Amino acid sequence: MFINHRQEQWLEWLGTAEFAYNNKAHNRTKVSLFEANNGQNPRMGFELRKKRRFKEAERFAKKMEEVQSEAKAALMKVQEEMR
Repeated sequence: MFINHRQEQWLEWLGTAEFAYNNKAHNRTKVSLFEANNGQNPRMGFELRKKRRFKEAERFAKKMEEVQSEAKAALMKVQEEMR
């Protein structure tokens, strides 16, 4: 979409395309690759920062495990459907 007709700029836009792909929620898993790997999507720079305590770290770890478990279950289901 951002490349000129001579395709000279693809290297400049490759990082942006990769970020957009990794930040998009996928149809089957319903989560982005960032969220599946890290438990959350990256900050985009315009969200307000919240002060958090250690309890938040425990919640984060639990949510990360849940997201990864759900994504794994969804992928296993798709794999079984393809068989």
